[in-house]
Parts: sequence; C-alpha cells; structure tokens
Amino acid sequence: MNIQAVLFRSFLFFTFLFFTFSIQAQSKKKERKKEFYFSWGYNKEWYTKSTVKVNQPSLGNHYSFVNIKGHDHPGWDEALFTKAISIPQYNYRLGLFINKKKGLAVEINFDHTKFIFADQQARVKGTLGNRVVDTIVNFNKPNGFNYYLNNGANFLLFNIVKRWHWVQNKKQTIKVDALGKAGIGPVIPHVENTLFGDANKAGFQLGGWNIGVEAAVRATFFDYIFLEYSNKLDYARYSDLKVYEGTAKHAFGTYEMVASLGVTFPVGGKVKK
Repeated sequence: MNIQAVLFRSFLFFTFLFFTFSIQAQSKKKERKKEFYFSWGYNKEWYTKSTVKVNQPSLGNHYSFVNIKGHDHPGWDEALFTKAISIPQYNYRLGLFINKKKGLAVEINFDHTKFIFADQQARVKGTLGNRVVDTIVNFNKPNGFNYYLNNGANFLLFNIVKRWHWVQNKKQTIKVDALGKAGIGPVIPHVENTLFGDANKAGFQLGGWNIGVEAAVRATFFDYIFLEYSNKLDYARYSDLKVYEGTAKHAFGTYEMVASLGVTFPVGGKVKK
C-alpha cells in the first residue's frame, strides 16, 4: 500500500471518528473553547525557474542545469474518478483552534505537489568528467534525461493560523471566514531521475525544508461542514537529493491554488460565561 493510500484512509477514519464523537458529545447550547478541523482537497501549481546543482565526485562531475522550467501534473484534470483518489495532487489540513474567540489555531499542512523537469533545451554549466563545459542538451527521456519529483515534491508545514469572521446569514447556518496562515517544515520528496543515461534508485527521502504563507476563504455550513479555497506561496529548498553516484541541490518558489472539503467541530472545555 503506497503512502498516499495510507494517508487517505487515515483521513477517512479520523473524520468519521471525530465527527461521530462530536454529534454524540456536543450540544449546540454548549460553547467550547477550542475547535478541531480536518480537510482533504486538490491543488494546482506554477513554479519559478530554477537551477539543479549536481555533484558526482566519483565521476568527476560538478555541474548545474541552469534556469530550467518545471511544471506540475495535477492528475485530477485527466480522469479523477477512474483512479485512486490519492493519486492526483492532493492536500490535507489538520488543525486546532486553541483559542476560538481570538481565532488562533495551529495546523499541520501537507501538499502532495509534483515537479517535473523534462522536454526542453537545458543549459549545462560546470565540470563533466573533470572537463569544464558550458553547453546545451536536449533534456528528454529518449536522450537519457529525466528529473521527476512526480510522486511528490511534498511540502509539509507546521502553521500558525489566524481567522477573521467575515459574514453569516441570520440563522447562522452559513458562515464565511477569512484565514491567514504561515509556517515552516520539511520537504519529503520522491526522487526519480536519469542524468546522461544514468538512473538513480527512485524513492522517498527527507530532502530539505520549505516555508509558506497562505490566504484562504472558508464557507462553513450547519457548523460542521466547510469548503475552503486558498492561494499559497511556498519556497522549498532541497538538498542531498539522490542521483546516480551523487547528490543534487534544488530550490524553487511555488504559487499554488487549493480547494478543500472538510469537517469542523468544537472540542475542549466549556467557555466560562
């Protein structure tokens, strides 16, 4: 079972568990100090141009692919309902408003994003086989090149969240809030590449860190169900990425759009009146 399937099943389990507990244990008349939420959704990314720095000491190689273009692979825009729900670019949020009155929360924020460097003219600058080079290569599979973070560039952030109540209807069955988020955390990429015909052993690894900020609008229905749309900026810096007989470094910025469906409910002690 792959990591995406495990995460999705965990999402379903905890959603059912906490939602059931909430219905049984809470009353609308009981105001709680805290609020738990969980969401699952999908995302779309655009990346800045970037440089991949490769170091292969045993081969006499120390070079860079300069100013390359990367793109994502959403998956949900192709055939979402014919594939496992965890295959496309997905995201989840697990959060707790530790102070509902002030709108302050902490959140685990994970985005399964994909970065693909392929099918372009790429400048190679540095040392190859102990010889200085500055040339252009056709970076594509038939020519012996591919560079995929395709099973995940995988941004994990530990966020601080602030919520502002925006508008609600008279019966308070629909509430619209604005949220701001900021955090830092590790990246957990799945690294798969072939450089000059030499392939690495593909797999997951801890590969550096990222920081991000996010602005979101959340519409909550009947106190428990919400839809959230957000825009996010992230900067990820990867290091020690596995390549054949060596490692690579890579850093890039990301603009991301995220749409999610979630559940939320009060927890904790009662508010003193």
